[in-house]
Amino acid sequence: MDNKIFCAVDTGDMTRALHIAKAMEKTTGAVKLGLEFFVQNGADGVEQVTSECPGLSIFLDLKFHDIPNTVAGAVRNVCSLQADFTTIHTSGGLDMMRAATEAAHEYAAKHNLPRTKILGVTVLTSLDDGDMDDVGQCKPVADQVKRLAALAQKAGLDGIVCSSHEIAALREALGPDLILMVPGIRPAGGAVADQKRVMTPPEALTLGATHLVIGRPITEAADPAQAAQNIISSL
Repeated sequence: MDNKIFCAVDTGDMTRALHIAKAMEKTTGAVKLGLEFFVQNGADGVEQVTSECPGLSIFLDLKFHDIPNTVAGAVRNVCSLQADFTTIHTSGGLDMMRAATEAAHEYAAKHNLPRTKILGVTVLTSLDDGDMDDVGQCKPVADQVKRLAALAQKAGLDGIVCSSHEIAALREALGPDLILMVPGIRPAGGAVADQKRVMTPPEALTLGATHLVIGRPITEAADPAQAAQNIISSL
């Protein structure tokens, strides 16, 4: 089983989500459940997926961004769902990131469970340099990503979420151990939709990505399992 690829299950429809999850249990072995899924189905929905697809690795992508105590509490609740990964925004600052990391470690130790790994979101892959100007953040995007990724490493996060176009620079700056979860991945010839910084799966892995997040090229295919298998075969 190859869980380098997390299939993005971006739907609130539980029947549809389970259909995709069951297809991925046989292929990639991993799914990303994001805000669209979670707002509609909540913790019960996550538990239903893990119950019906016990072999899946779960990336619960909720991108927490709040004061440290609130984020720590949210992370503890994610840990209770036994997700393998969850996300926080690195722009929440050092104290917030440290609080999230400590909460995950404490929960795992208290309950004798595998620890949920905390990933920091740097700059969303839907943003480019022009967008950074609009929101008053530093540009170019690559510099802001490196700045936030270094802060995440200082805070003790397990890894970051970044664009494929920052992989090489981050590996050079931060070393081989930081997990790099990379969205905005499209198979050769695939539509980029609303992603502005994209790359093919083999290219991203060659540069040093740890995991890839792929959504529509799999979920919108007539046969999601076959689409996922085709991508795995291209690696």
